[in-house]
Amino acid sequence: MTTTQTRTDRPAVRTPAARPQRSVWAQMWRERWMYAFILPGFVFFVVFRYIPLLGNIAAFQDFSPYLSFSGSTWVGLQNFVNLFTDPDVAIALRNTLVISLLQIIFAFPAPIALALLLNSILSDRIRRFIQSVVYLPHFIGWVILISLWQEVLGGAGLVNQVLQSLGMGTIDVMSNPDFFKVLVVLQVIWKEIGWGTIIFLAAITQIDPQLYEASVVDGAGSWRRMWHVTLPGIVNVIVLLLILRLGSVLTVGFEQILLQQPAVGADAAQVLDTFVYYRGVLGGDWGMSTAVGLVKGLIGTILVIGANRLAKRAGTGGVF
Repeated sequence: MTTTQTRTDRPAVRTPAARPQRSVWAQMWRERWMYAFILPGFVFFVVFRYIPLLGNIAAFQDFSPYLSFSGSTWVGLQNFVNLFTDPDVAIALRNTLVISLLQIIFAFPAPIALALLLNSILSDRIRRFIQSVVYLPHFIGWVILISLWQEVLGGAGLVNQVLQSLGMGTIDVMSNPDFFKVLVVLQVIWKEIGWGTIIFLAAITQIDPQLYEASVVDGAGSWRRMWHVTLPGIVNVIVLLLILRLGSVLTVGFEQILLQQPAVGADAAQVLDTFVYYRGVLGGDWGMSTAVGLVKGLIGTILVIGANRLAKRAGTGGVF
């Protein structure tokens, strides 16, 4: 019995030679010009952000700049005890939380509403004009901006002059302690609403136009398209910015409030940032002020991590 074997000649498959592994230093040298562009920013953060973190040791000392860290007396947690028992800190914390809460409720959604409004305008010329007008206040410093508000709403401002000419009583909004927190929020909205709109308009442009076309075919009106297409399309950006905003919940604007605090008094306008300035820089209580900053950073970090986890559990993208 003869067995015939058929042999099929197949072309030999050549395995490509393994490329030599480049060392980390060799790769860095190859991309040296890219690292050269990154270097200035990296040095900036190291010098002005990370190295100053070492100064937090002053929170555990009776720090004096004339004795430096090595010569200052170590007091342990005494500065933190003083922090939680000082009535001035309680007033500053209360004002900070109230202003921050008002900003989150009213100032944070304002750019979203403006972006939705601008997106609904069909005329490009009108849209660009409105964008130019609302962007402008962002580039005005707080000194000039508050001076403008003083000229309009102050005791001798335009509004009171009009009221006097009409035989009516005058109102001084700028020095009214009861209205101060609302005034701060209105100023923030007026100054930053246009700048914040840029991000949301950019997010809206990334939404697939076919979603709008499909919703029109289904008979959805403009409000339903906004609610079911536009808002879900930018919800990840909204959540991202909200998480970052929570990280600075105890920071409400140092320069803005410092300029207006003398007119309304510390009870209405003292916040944690101005407390640190008056108690630390002017009063010389550096340890106490450093403790306030350390607690602020710790609370902000906890809020960001917690909000990020909640956002991921809710199915939206977080920061990290």
